[in-house]
Amino acid sequence: MYANGPKSAAPRSTAAADYQHVPRPVAVVRKPLPAGSGTGLHFHVRAQLLYATAGLMSASAEDGTWVVPEGHALWIPPRLPHATVTHGPVALCTAYLDPAAVAAFPASCRVIAVSPLLSSALTALAEEPVLYDEAGRGGHLAALVLDEIGRAPETPLTLPLPRDARLRRVCLGLIADPAAAEDLDAWADRAGASRRTLTRRFRTETGLSFGDWRARARVIRALALAAEGRPPGAVAAAVGYRSAQALRSTVARVLGGGGPP
Repeated sequence: MYANGPKSAAPRSTAAADYQHVPRPVAVVRKPLPAGSGTGLHFHVRAQLLYATAGLMSASAEDGTWVVPEGHALWIPPRLPHATVTHGPVALCTAYLDPAAVAAFPASCRVIAVSPLLSSALTALAEEPVLYDEAGRGGHLAALVLDEIGRAPETPLTLPLPRDARLRRVCLGLIADPAAAEDLDAWADRAGASRRTLTRRFRTETGLSFGDWRARARVIRALALAAEGRPPGAVAAAVGYRSAQALRSTVARVLGGGGPP
């Protein structure tokens, strides 16, 4: 199943199934993923922290879409069906967490910023035996990982999806074609709702205005396209902007600084 230590001759398993019932609160595995790798819809018995140490990946579930760039991680609650895909090569570090150890953690997915301390703790725990000494270094690292995840700040790389079928049609349309030029009235007509209803329900169900949600959808797609190696001008055009500078301004507004690669 897995090697019991870094000096073992047996290679350490990278199969998710081998880490769902490990008698430890945290089990960490590292593996490279090629560009375009996808999982399809699946779930794990344990909670999961998907940490991109290099590259960018995206994930989707019933209630949202998330992009996970380098230096960030996606928190996934236990048993939540989700699918992932890589945009370019990704170096992945995954932590599988005992549900009992994360009972007070959020019940929905969220993208978190990975602190240098959390990154170092995950890397170090991945080098410990899978059945590490809970009273020794491995146990201390596991406790540190849990503490750092619990206090990590959420980032705006989340695209929440509404439950209302009319609004969901609008959101899925924007995800499929982020460059679509229709205004709010046109999308309201397409959804079969009034502008007022669409505006009010959108904020109620997603916590964002229609304009902010659309900007975030465009930024998330732009980050994925940039990670795949598209030139800045092509990325901007693909998400509805006339120039790379215009897109960078939106990225800075949505993410609070910086821009796509």
